[in-house]
Amino acid sequence: MEITLTHGLLLVITGFLAGIINTLAGGGSNLTLPALMVMGMPAEVANATNRVGVTVQSITAMIGFHKHGKLDNDDKGPILLPTILGGFIGAALAAYAPSTLIKPLLLGTMLLMALIILVRPAIIAPELGTPVNRVKDTPKSWFWLTLAGIYGGFVLLAALAGSLRYDLVRANALKVFCTLFFTLASLLVFIKEDLILWVPGLILAAGTMVGAHLAVKLAIKVSPKVLKWFLFLMTLCGSVAAMLSD
Repeated sequence: MEITLTHGLLLVITGFLAGIINTLAGGGSNLTLPALMVMGMPAEVANATNRVGVTVQSITAMIGFHKHGKLDNDDKGPILLPTILGGFIGAALAAYAPSTLIKPLLLGTMLLMALIILVRPAIIAPELGTPVNRVKDTPKSWFWLTLAGIYGGFVLLAALAGSLRYDLVRANALKVFCTLFFTLASLLVFIKEDLILWVPGLILAAGTMVGAHLAVKLAIKVSPKVLKWFLFLMTLCGSVAAMLSD
């Protein structure tokens, strides 16, 4: 595929924005997927190519959060197990369920999360110092984490913060950790099926990497109150992008 300067700029800019949105909330792929398809890629190729950027941004964000001591190591395994299970269920739904059903559910979930952040922020954003619930001591978290694996980043963030009571920074750190594992699994499948266009994928990844790096710095430095509003705005951006992506 021939990559023009316009295409390159489009991928870098949308990748940058998606890196920020995905690191602090979720739904950034609603920006990058249309950008890839505008270049003439079939939906399945765009979906596969997009995973290169998601992988790179997840690695970048995870390293950043770990460097600042915000990646909780005690409960990563128990958190990862139900989310991976949900990821398999989500992949099956994406493969067989009609997009006319999946997209409204996805969009509705994002808008509901934005509303909760606005009206009852303590549900999604516990105060700093709130005791963390472990998965083994919180049976209901299995349901929410599995559901999060089906839906993706923003629901995973809600499950980690709402059910297990991680503050927003540590919840985001664990979210990108889990996202990396989902994405690597799907990336291997797409590589095997030769669906990835590597040049646009790597250009997109460069933008997502910068966006994720900036997002980690914002998450670490800003106050929890500002972070709540930033999460609200990022969720709205993802929702608007989803509505405009037809």
